[in-house]
Amino acid sequence: MRAMKTPTLFAAVTGVAAVPAAADAAELTVSVEIPRLSVAEYHRPYVALWIERPDETAAVKTLAVWYDTKLAKGEGATWLKDMRQWWRKAGRSMTLPADGVSGPTKAPGKHQAVFTAAQLSGLAPGQYNLAIEAAREVGGREVVRVPFSWPPKAGARPASAKGASELGAISVSTKP
Repeated sequence: MRAMKTPTLFAAVTGVAAVPAAADAAELTVSVEIPRLSVAEYHRPYVALWIERPDETAAVKTLAVWYDTKLAKGEGATWLKDMRQWWRKAGRSMTLPADGVSGPTKAPGKHQAVFTAAQLSGLAPGQYNLAIEAAREVGGREVVRVPFSWPPKAGARPASAKGASELGAISVSTKP
């Protein structure tokens, strides 16, 4: 009897209800490779990561936007519209810089971003695409999409894709 009262007492004293830890532990991990290009004039790409419906009609949530955040007067945001698909679906309606979303451009190499269940709150159960778009000054533009399911299920395998020019290997994994 005493053990049954402990969670109730804990919630009454701390104001925190006892909830399963697994619900809060779910996460989405994205690995993005920015290839090293041999070009005369190289600029780091602007990159947007967002979740969209499988039919690609609408962005559900922007996860990250890597751009030149240190230019005076926020001038780095001027070129975000070069990431055309993200811009049309989500970017133009955002106020940037966005806390927890905006970040600096990344150098060539592999980069990982982990998004917790709290960061993905409101994401209804179902099938989605993780879309990654890169645009580079004096360079190209590319979008890569990787399907995934939310919420994560035990034993789910990572999904992957590979860009052809501005993006390298992309992987998306989920864990419950």
